[in-house]
Amino acid sequence: MDKISEKLKLLTTEPGCYLMKDDTGKIIYVGKAKNLKRRVSSYFNREHTGKTKALVQNIDDFEYIVTESEVESLLLEINLIKKYSPKYNILLKDNKTYPYIEITNETYPRLIISRPRKIKNYKGKLFGPYPNANAARKTVQLLNRIYPFRKCHTMEKKVCLYYHIGQCLGYCEKKVDKKTINQMVAEVTSFLKGNYDEVRKKINALMQEASLSLNFERAIEYKEMLEYIDKVLEKQKISLNDNVTRDVINYYVKNDYISFQVLHLRDGRINKRDGEVFPLIDDVIDTLSYFVTSFYDKNEVPKEVLVSKDFNKELLEKVIATKVLVPQKGLKKSLVDMAYDNAKVVLNEKFELIVRDEKRTFEANENLGKIIGIKGLKRIEIFDNAHLFGTFTVSGMVVFKNGKPDKKEYRKYKINSNSKDDYHTMQEVIYRRYYRVLHDKLEKPDLILVDGGIIQVNAAKEILDSLYLDIPVFGLKKNDKHATTALISQEGEFKIDKTSDVFHLLTRIQDEVHRYTISYHRNIRSKGSLSSILDKVSGIGPKRKKDLLKKYKTITKLKSLSLEELSQNLPDKVAQELYEFLKAYKKD
Repeated sequence: MDKISEKLKLLTTEPGCYLMKDDTGKIIYVGKAKNLKRRVSSYFNREHTGKTKALVQNIDDFEYIVTESEVESLLLEINLIKKYSPKYNILLKDNKTYPYIEITNETYPRLIISRPRKIKNYKGKLFGPYPNANAARKTVQLLNRIYPFRKCHTMEKKVCLYYHIGQCLGYCEKKVDKKTINQMVAEVTSFLKGNYDEVRKKINALMQEASLSLNFERAIEYKEMLEYIDKVLEKQKISLNDNVTRDVINYYVKNDYISFQVLHLRDGRINKRDGEVFPLIDDVIDTLSYFVTSFYDKNEVPKEVLVSKDFNKELLEKVIATKVLVPQKGLKKSLVDMAYDNAKVVLNEKFELIVRDEKRTFEANENLGKIIGIKGLKRIEIFDNAHLFGTFTVSGMVVFKNGKPDKKEYRKYKINSNSKDDYHTMQEVIYRRYYRVLHDKLEKPDLILVDGGIIQVNAAKEILDSLYLDIPVFGLKKNDKHATTALISQEGEFKIDKTSDVFHLLTRIQDEVHRYTISYHRNIRSKGSLSSILDKVSGIGPKRKKDLLKKYKTITKLKSLSLEELSQNLPDKVAQELYEFLKAYKKD
């Protein structure tokens, strides 16, 4: 702390970025400041709670980068966070994929629910996205009953039931005027942009017609359609009635957590809402700028963004390069207030859940580090092996960061060595993993777990020592009932309270690696069985065998083929023999 105190005295009052480090020199937090001296000093001259307290306890040193302006410091902060992925920084989640309503770009279009991967240059006509997927589905069902769009995915040869009940124009047999199709598309487009009058008139006419025909059941259905339009589709009372794409952003703070809400307005109406709740570590004003900049680093920037007076309007306009307004009255002010109300409601609803999740993940991870003496524990890599009587041996590795699984980091290993015992299997997979880590300069874990006792720990440590890697290795020790009772290492044994969040975290980690490895093992066994079958069919040599394995992968897929389909890949005689063999084959 003396070292930090001395550095604080020398700090500049210029804008810039600061990088907090733990005692290993690892960057654990990046922030930006309008005044570096005031901001960095604030971490050490007052009391903190929650994650901020945990951060300060782990700070051993810091460095800083001076910038010419606050804009530059914000952009630099974003880049540094991307580069270092510091443990205590805000980690924004990817947005959920919301459904769109699509009028397909076909000669005879369909009206469907769609979840396109890319919106730009998409061929179909998209409306949305709709945060309420159920409302989107009901809307499509309603419109498809009123407008006779094509219902079949691929054109049938004859008209189907939809034609006979008046919900399709029979495109497969009948000649349909293009003007009729264009009129339907225009009316549905108008409806989905918020003009419900034309559809309401159509439903009213159908309801009257059904009532006059004494078809009261159908008339009630049409009445319910009208109620649906009134209650669900027109529940948005605020509409700006213009074509400006705009977002409305506001926030709410409580108990060291901050909640953001982003309301997306398209065609003058709210059609999507994004939100995020996370611990408030940094200054509120800077967190507002950071959130908006990060959000538009991943999302389309609209023509206009509405925010409350607490946001740095001038800074944001420069960074995201669009118009930012702080409305004082009128409908736009009502929208900003609505975003605030939403942020408040979400935080109040989620707060208890967030606290519980923090205890079972982040805090459990911190406490695990304290128990086994690893300060600033962030990344855990755990390995498990699976085999069947010494055959089809595989290993799996899963990764947990701050107590949560990071599935994109998972890895599978097919064991190549002739020795199939657990000791040598563990040595092979540890060597392959950490030779790759060194060679490709990948992120090293703070802790390695092996699903086994001291034998597996010794096997892993022997390989790590040969690679000159000093990474702690612990085994998950089990009792005679195969239940985990303790963590074991070469230095000793650590009992874990079975009622603690640490124990439940270790259980989740263990279950996850076992599930992942067994799933891979089953897949390998299936491929191995197919390989052995192909060896028994004359006329299938190494090249044909390789091609078939690559194309079909499992026995189930190959058995589903007809003789004609097999003959497309093999000579007739070989195809016939393989077909008969597969027909007679029964799985053990």
